[in-house]
Amino acid sequence: MFRSRAPLATALLVIALAGCDADTGNRSADGGGPSVIVPGAPGEENRTLSAGEAAAQRADDDTPNSADVSYARMMIQHHTQALEMTGLVPDRARSGDLKRLALRISAAQGPEIEAMRGWLKTHGETEAGDAGGHQHTGMPGMATEARLKELRAARGADFDALFLTLMITHHEGAITMATDVKAQGNNLLIEEMADDVVAQQTSEITRMRAMR
Repeated sequence: MFRSRAPLATALLVIALAGCDADTGNRSADGGGPSVIVPGAPGEENRTLSAGEAAAQRADDDTPNSADVSYARMMIQHHTQALEMTGLVPDRARSGDLKRLALRISAAQGPEIEAMRGWLKTHGETEAGDAGGHQHTGMPGMATEARLKELRAARGADFDALFLTLMITHHEGAITMATDVKAQGNNLLIEEMADDVVAQQTSEITRMRAMR
């Protein structure tokens, strides 16, 4: 089922204000409104188009740009850490509700990782790249190695409390990343994946907060 595209205003950066009549240098060459910057595809420079040109291109072309590719690469890493955390649950958690939640998270994020890997391959991109140089702290919500070490050492109620704290923060970071790519990306499938992340992980945050 297709979702509606995000409004153009959230995907394009307006660099000239229509009300600045005195500054004609920022008006588009055809006089049809303010010019906009369109992020380039990976390896390509950004382009400046008139509002009309950008709207026409946005409607007809969902070629991935650098924001789409970065999102897929980083979200693979982000989801992988979530799977690492949920993998600790069966042997350490006390709460049955938490164990069921961990299964739900794993069941969703494992296939999402494979979908993003497939998307990268389809578009001729590798999983490595700009995301490969990121430390865990370079992406929103990622737990540090020190915090993961604490989680591995915890048991019972202490594990449950720490897991919920870390996973809520982790989910909030994923929502931030998904919201950013919806504003900056250009590819329909990535936008749909981001929509799924926002909807699913917002729901799971609500569940986790109720369990604390």
